[in-house]
Amino acid sequence: MRLYIAEKPSLGRAIAAALPGPVQKGPGWLRCGSGDDATVVSWCIGHLLEPAEPARYNPQWQKWRLQDLPMFPAHWEVTPKESVRKQLAVLEGLVRKASVIFHAGDPDREGQLLVDEVIRYFGATCPVQRVLINDLNPDAVAKALRNPRDNREFRRLSHSALARQRADWLYGINLTRLYTLSYRKPGEDGVYSVGRVQTPVLGLVVERDNTIAAFEPKPFYRILANLHALEDDSDQRPFAARWMPDERFRDHLDEEDRLLDRTVTQQIADEVSGRPGKVTEARFRDRKEAPPLPLSLSALQIEAGRLFRMGAKEVLDTAQNLYERHQLITYPRSDCRCLPEGHYEQRTTIIRAIGQVDPELATACTDANPELRSAAWNDGKVDAHHAIIPTARSRPSGQLSAAEQKIYNLIARYYLMQFCAEAVHREGRLTVAISGHNFRANETAILTPGWKTLELRLKEARQEAEKAPLPRLEKGEAVLCDSADLRERMTQPPQHFTDATLLSAMTNIARFVSDADLRKTLRETDGLGTEATRAAIIDTLFRRDYLYRDSRFIRATDKGTALIAALPASVSKPDMTAIWEATLESIRQGQGDPRQFIDNLKEQIRGFVGQREAAPAGQPPSDGAHGIHCPKCRAPMRERDGKFGRFLACTRFPDCKGTRPIEDQAPADGTGQKPIPCPHCFSPLVRRKGKKGWFWGCSSYPACRQTLDDNNGLPATGLRKTTH
Repeated sequence: MRLYIAEKPSLGRAIAAALPGPVQKGPGWLRCGSGDDATVVSWCIGHLLEPAEPARYNPQWQKWRLQDLPMFPAHWEVTPKESVRKQLAVLEGLVRKASVIFHAGDPDREGQLLVDEVIRYFGATCPVQRVLINDLNPDAVAKALRNPRDNREFRRLSHSALARQRADWLYGINLTRLYTLSYRKPGEDGVYSVGRVQTPVLGLVVERDNTIAAFEPKPFYRILANLHALEDDSDQRPFAARWMPDERFRDHLDEEDRLLDRTVTQQIADEVSGRPGKVTEARFRDRKEAPPLPLSLSALQIEAGRLFRMGAKEVLDTAQNLYERHQLITYPRSDCRCLPEGHYEQRTTIIRAIGQVDPELATACTDANPELRSAAWNDGKVDAHHAIIPTARSRPSGQLSAAEQKIYNLIARYYLMQFCAEAVHREGRLTVAISGHNFRANETAILTPGWKTLELRLKEARQEAEKAPLPRLEKGEAVLCDSADLRERMTQPPQHFTDATLLSAMTNIARFVSDADLRKTLRETDGLGTEATRAAIIDTLFRRDYLYRDSRFIRATDKGTALIAALPASVSKPDMTAIWEATLESIRQGQGDPRQFIDNLKEQIRGFVGQREAAPAGQPPSDGAHGIHCPKCRAPMRERDGKFGRFLACTRFPDCKGTRPIEDQAPADGTGQKPIPCPHCFSPLVRRKGKKGWFWGCSSYPACRQTLDDNNGLPATGLRKTTH
């Protein structure tokens, strides 16, 4: 018996429809054909197996205790998921009868592991073939079924997925228990979940929120010179040029080369006003712009978030529905923006189908030139899956929802752009020297829109008035500065993240890393998470009360902010998890060793646990040597040298300038006992004497006003009523 195992029921039905009939339906399977030539199609429902819980390895690990950390299983196990145990039993019977198995998981890392682990769990010994299906259209499915490959060719992809699964277990289980037990206040039951991807994503949001909260607007100044040509035979059209930063004024410029001193600005304006100058650079050209490539999942989520304010998960769910139910688009969980060269033959059929599915694009379909061929078709840039494009199906399975219509329209537009002419921009630049100062004027306009006629723009976007063309002057021509305008502006903080900008940050994580070598490495990886998981990661942070929505903005809750403040930077920064993705990719390519990857991770986890053991009791671990937190922002503190001796400084310096004397760690009562942390901010408690006798107060007073009653020289467990 030949057995196809699909990743999900919808794919199983598509496979059965492409096989010779008749089709007999059974519980969890479809039989195609009859007699000895019968083929059975069955399916998973996502992961049917999951990594075993800690208690499965050691009963003592069921209870959360610091002394049991780190937890490293000697032999890895998986267990059936209760919600899909019935389907697993169906597959067990079929696998044992199969003479050949066709692995039909989705063409990505998780899709490979999802079916592989089922085959391995039941100890199948028959040959296993792999079919790669990107498109649920009957013709595309039939073509994939005719071209199976040996499943062993994909073992490295499976090893990469398995290494990711086990590493996530080790990292998540150990660090979640470590920081929950270290940071949770006495009497609380909440869990401070830590994950190798979700925590750095939370760190991005917290850091952005902190930057905005600490932002202080400052004025800066611009100088605009109003110019015209002096020669009578020159183009006399007036134009304006902006002052260009000069190293002579470095002390008056900020990091973005903006002038901060009004007096200096006025001085420059006075020096050039009414003075002659000379054109030192004149450049005019028509620049062609090729159409953007078709969409990957991240590109689709970013565009839909920007244009329609749709959340990442909503976009993924909508695209998945267009793929599975309506069969109107190809496989949506793709990280690729190119297409196989063989797909070029399908262009006329797909263009015709787009016009039938979406009447709004009917004219664009008629105007499309199928003889054009963009850079999208490139076999060298296509791996397991290709860009998301419309299929040749000419109508949906039922009426499309408003969200489905928007997503289909967006995907179709990017496909149709491949058959439009290039856009042509008119660009010009004039650089003028006046009294030792340089001014520059730029010109840009669209001469021929080409593919840009299909580009969607935000309706509320500010429509800037079209600038007049620059005069066509040549290098060396004389000009006169009629006047110089001084304009004051205020610096603006960055905006809080939105779904679109947070996804963009996760995808292009290298720009948030300061180390140049690491940044170079990260540009070659997929960033934080994968195309298929980023939406779920953001959704998880909302469900765990780490993030909340403020209109269209995403912000961190107090719980999320407190967790990031307590964690070492190596856990909350994106550097490490992006390196993970690079390592997993090297494993997929056969260059990396999954066992070495896991061994290195274990050493790292041992370091985190050892750091916790070295910290004061009840104190969360930190990057600081003392485990003391900043009285201003609660970030870890570390020792620094000052002109009056050593002191504790916030690790977020210069963003936060919180300090504390080192002697604050000693109890005020002189008993010499080990410092006891404040239950609110984790600064050391000190014993003081008030009108009603001895009590314990936070050493960060007045920033923290937490107090506890005294119980024979020790802080009582009950807190006094305190206002923070």
